[in-house]
Amino acid sequence: MAQEPLRTDYAGELAADRIGDTVRLAGWVAKRRDHGGVVFVDLRDVKGIVQVVIDPTEIPAAHELRMEYCVSLVGEVRPRMEGTENPDMPTGAVEVGVTEITVLSASDPLPFMIDDRADADELIRLEYRYLDFRRAPMAAALRARGAAVHAMRSAMADGGFLEVETPTLIASTPEGARDMLVPSRLRQGEFYALPQSPQLFKQLLMVGGVDRYYQIARCYRDEDFRSDRQLEFTQLDIEGSFWTAADVQSTIETAIAAAVKAVRGLDVSLPFGRLTYSDALDRFGSDKPDLRFGMEIIDVSSVFAVTEFKGFGGALDAGGVVRGINGGSLGLSRGGLDGLVADAQALGAKGLAWLVVEDDGTWRSPIAKFLSEAELDGLLAGFDAKPGDTVLLVADTAKLAGAVLGSLRLQLGRPEGHEELAFTWVTDFPVFDINEDGSLAPAHHPFTQPVSLEDMVERPETAIAQAYDLVLNGSELGSGSVRIHDPEVQAKVFEVLGISDEEAQSRFGWFIRALRYGTPPHAGFAVGVDRLLAILLERESIRDVIPFPKTQRGIDPMTSSPTRVTDVQLRELGVDLRPEVKAKLAKEAAED
Repeated sequence: MAQEPLRTDYAGELAADRIGDTVRLAGWVAKRRDHGGVVFVDLRDVKGIVQVVIDPTEIPAAHELRMEYCVSLVGEVRPRMEGTENPDMPTGAVEVGVTEITVLSASDPLPFMIDDRADADELIRLEYRYLDFRRAPMAAALRARGAAVHAMRSAMADGGFLEVETPTLIASTPEGARDMLVPSRLRQGEFYALPQSPQLFKQLLMVGGVDRYYQIARCYRDEDFRSDRQLEFTQLDIEGSFWTAADVQSTIETAIAAAVKAVRGLDVSLPFGRLTYSDALDRFGSDKPDLRFGMEIIDVSSVFAVTEFKGFGGALDAGGVVRGINGGSLGLSRGGLDGLVADAQALGAKGLAWLVVEDDGTWRSPIAKFLSEAELDGLLAGFDAKPGDTVLLVADTAKLAGAVLGSLRLQLGRPEGHEELAFTWVTDFPVFDINEDGSLAPAHHPFTQPVSLEDMVERPETAIAQAYDLVLNGSELGSGSVRIHDPEVQAKVFEVLGISDEEAQSRFGWFIRALRYGTPPHAGFAVGVDRLLAILLERESIRDVIPFPKTQRGIDPMTSSPTRVTDVQLRELGVDLRPEVKAKLAKEAAED
C-alpha cells in the first residue's frame, strides 16, 4: 500500500493564492503559544516559517509539543484573522488550520535558543553545530556557500574546464606552512602529508595535456589560527596550459563575478583594477590594500631634504624616508593623538609626528616650532590639507614607515562591514623574500616563473616574479602565478635558494622529471572560498561560513577532536610518543 508523503508543500512558500488548499507540511516547532482554547505554532522548514493553528480539543497532542519537535501535519490554508496579519513574514497573510499532526521526533531541552534574535556563545554553537544550522545566520551561510560554489563550478564548466580530483595523501614537501602529517601503517616510519594545495599535481595535469583544470579543493596547513585561517580550508583551484597571467585573471574574474551575483545579486564591474606590489606598498603600506577609502601614504622626504629637525634629518641621512597620511578631520584630543603615537611605537616606529591644521591654516603640533615655513607649506601642499585635517608622519626605513602608516590607515579609515566590494589584482611580486639571516625564501613558491632569469640569478633580492594576488577589501583572496615549465630554469631557482641537486632530487625529483617531457607553458590560481564567503556575507570570521570549523585552539567542541589514541593504534603505526608527552598526558589523566 502506498504511503502518504510526509510533505506536499514547504511552509515558507505558502501565500494567499493557496487559501482553501489542503497541504501536508513537515518541519520543526520554532515557537509554541498556548492560548487555552487554541495552540499557535510557528512551523519552520528550510524555506521559512508559517503559523499553524491547532484546536487541542480535537488534537490533544497539541499540548505536548515543545520547541524543536520535528513534526508532520495536515491542514487547510486560510487567511489570518483581520488585524493579526504579519507583514514582516513572507507567509504573514495566511495560516494553516491543522486537522492532523504527527510527532516524528521529540527534542531534548535546547542548549541555546534557535532564534537569530538570541545571542549564543560560539563554543556552545560549535558543540551543537547541527542545531546552529537551524538558526537563520548559519542556514543562510550554508545556502550562500552552496550557491557560490555552484556558480563557480558553472563558470568553470562554461569555460571548458575539466574537474579533476587530486590526491589528499601525498609526499611531504614542506614549503612555507607546516605540513599536516599522516603516519603509514603499511610502511612504518614513513608519513604521508595532507596537501597544502594541489600545486604540483595540477601542474602535472598540464604536462599530461589536460589543458584546463579546476577543482573545489580541500587543503591543509598546520598554521596558527586567526579569524581568516583554519587548519583545513576550501579553495577554487585552476590551471591552464598556454596561458599568460591575463588569461588566469580573466577566468578568475568571471568565476568571482558569478559567485558575487549568486550570493549578493550584484553585477561586479570587470575587469578588476591592477596594482603592482611596489605601488601597493608605497601607497597603502600593504600588499593587500583596502581600496574602499583614500588616506593614501604620501612620501614627503623631498620637503625635508635640508631640514634642521633632527627627527626627520637623521632618518633621511640614514637612507630612510619621511612618509605620512592625511587622516582627515579626526577631531582627536591631545590624549587621543598621543594614543596614536603609542600605537605607532607598538608597531615598531621610533615615534609618530602629528600635525593638525587650524582654522587659519597654521599647524598645531609639538614639532611645528622645529620646522621651517617652507616645510610647513610643503606639508599643506603635499597632503592637500584643509582646516581640521590631521597629518601623521613617520620617519624611518621605507619598509617600516609603510607598515606603520598602513596599519594606522586601516585603524582610522577602514569602513565597517563589507557593503562595498573593492577588488584589485596585486602583481609583480618579488621572486624571493629575504629572511632575517639574509637567506632567501620563495615569496610564493619555488615553481613561479621569474620575469627575467638573468635578474633572478644576478640580482635575486630585487628580481620580479610573474606572480599575482587577488585582494578584496584588504583581504587576500588567493594567489597565483605563471609556472616554470623549463627544467633548467627550475634548477636555477633551486640553485639560488641554496637547494642542492641531491636535495632537489630527494624532495621534488618526481616532479622535475615530468618537466622534461614537453611541458607546455602554464599558469594558475587558487581562490579561498571561505574568505570570499565571509566577506560577501559580512561575517567577522571564516568560522561563521564553514560548516564544521575548529576553534582558535584547533579543537572541534562537537567531536572533541583532536583526541588521544590507544597504545594499540600507535603500535600498529610504528609510532611512539616522546617521554615528556607521555608524562604530560599521564598528569592530565590523573587530574581528570
